[in-house]
Amino acid sequence: MQRIRLRYAKRGPLRFTSHRDFARAFERALRRAAVPIAFSQGFTPHPKISYASAAPTGVGSEAEYLEIGLQAEVDPAELRVALDAALSPGLDIIDAVLATEGSLADRINASRWLIELPGVEPAVAQQAVDAFLAAEEVQVERMTKQGRRSFDARSAVTVFAVSKQSAAPSEGAAAPCAIIDLVVRQVTPAVRPDDVLSGLRVVAGLEPPVPPRVTRLAQGTLTPQGEIVDPLEADREGATIGGR
Repeated sequence: MQRIRLRYAKRGPLRFTSHRDFARAFERALRRAAVPIAFSQGFTPHPKISYASAAPTGVGSEAEYLEIGLQAEVDPAELRVALDAALSPGLDIIDAVLATEGSLADRINASRWLIELPGVEPAVAQQAVDAFLAAEEVQVERMTKQGRRSFDARSAVTVFAVSKQSAAPSEGAAAPCAIIDLVVRQVTPAVRPDDVLSGLRVVAGLEPPVPPRVTRLAQGTLTPQGEIVDPLEADREGATIGGR
């Protein structure tokens, strides 16, 4: 069985696609593109698709990952093009590589996020970020499958910085907009960007006048320098890669 790992993006209005909706759309794309997908054994065979750390609904992403198993060998570059054409614009296949040894999930321990805060002056956001970073812990609450839980949002944050330049929010009119760079390690329970924003409300009373816009820029292995290594990097040697 051939294994191929894919990187895909959720852009524009398609950021509101849930993980379940994307999974259904991706399986339809596999059929449209006549991909020789492998299936599990048993009474209810399922296509061999493994997802890694999907972004929350409503969040854009340039770095979502999955792995598929195939019954026959295909060229990864041709597969990328065929699947990209079979998906709706905004659900875009960016990379395809032949999988090597190891687990894709084991190569992901952090994510980098871009957070836009329309209507918030960068100086105000900077004060809130400084207060968050100065705290030993920042307790926030979130509803989970196990009920409402309280947990520390501070310990998972490794990079939290406000851009020196203000910008107009995406798809919006010119207005103050603080831009935040956030890197969060994977912990249990997971700390998401909305948890960190809740932490800003706790420590500094920061309440953006309109909903923030969040985009995942990268996920992978966190280096001591705070950079994130693409989890497909280890597969690239000797693999055929497609991209745009």
